[in-house]
Amino acid sequence: MPKGLKIRELNLVPEKEALAGIPEGKVLINTVNAHSFVTAQKDEAFAEALTMGDYLIPDGIGIVKACRWLRCKDAPKEKIAGADLFAFEMDRLNRNGGKCFFMGSSEAVLAKIKEKAAETYPNIQVETYSPPYKPEFSEEDNKAILAAINAADPDLLWIGMTAPKQEKWARAHWDSLNIHCHCGTIGAVFDFFAGTVERAPKWWLEHNLEWLYRLLKEPKRMWKRNFVSTPKFLALILKEKFARR
Repeated sequence: MPKGLKIRELNLVPEKEALAGIPEGKVLINTVNAHSFVTAQKDEAFAEALTMGDYLIPDGIGIVKACRWLRCKDAPKEKIAGADLFAFEMDRLNRNGGKCFFMGSSEAVLAKIKEKAAETYPNIQVETYSPPYKPEFSEEDNKAILAAINAADPDLLWIGMTAPKQEKWARAHWDSLNIHCHCGTIGAVFDFFAGTVERAPKWWLEHNLEWLYRLLKEPKRMWKRNFVSTPKFLALILKEKFARR
């Protein structure tokens, strides 16, 4: 599909209930929203990473509405946030018992994750790895990360380094990950679960206003996503709508 993502070409998970239909085994699950869709237009490696995973979930109401407006075949019925994927997978693993590995974020955030997981998901054993904070990992860094994950042999793997770094890392090292489980690239969910960043309350989520809540809470970080990426996203959708097929 790359170069230049098209909404009509995205193969999206249609609804939250469909998460139960994802087969067991080594499966890569990515998320896409308006900002990442725009970012991927000029980052072919990111576009490839997003679309070459096994499943792609619509983590943004903009993606859902764009699919409907473009009358996409099998358009998603609802937004599926990374937090929804996280809750579904963690609940299922907790029922059966098993090991979950969190790769990404700081030691402080990971410590909070382990503490909360022990209370919320008592049947899950949690292991973590905090990678170096740098734009790109060295070969030694990657070897250490892979060794930690592979040694843990988890039943569920979460990668949280923000987009596009997390998706590109997972894509580049997928064949070196000797795992038998689902792997999700979920970014901000690490902070949401740890409680270091507050997720929007229920009313905001029900009215598809999580983007506005995050903008109000984190204006310095979220302004570009909303005031630069959103207009570009709308322009791309208009272009796709009226382009000759």
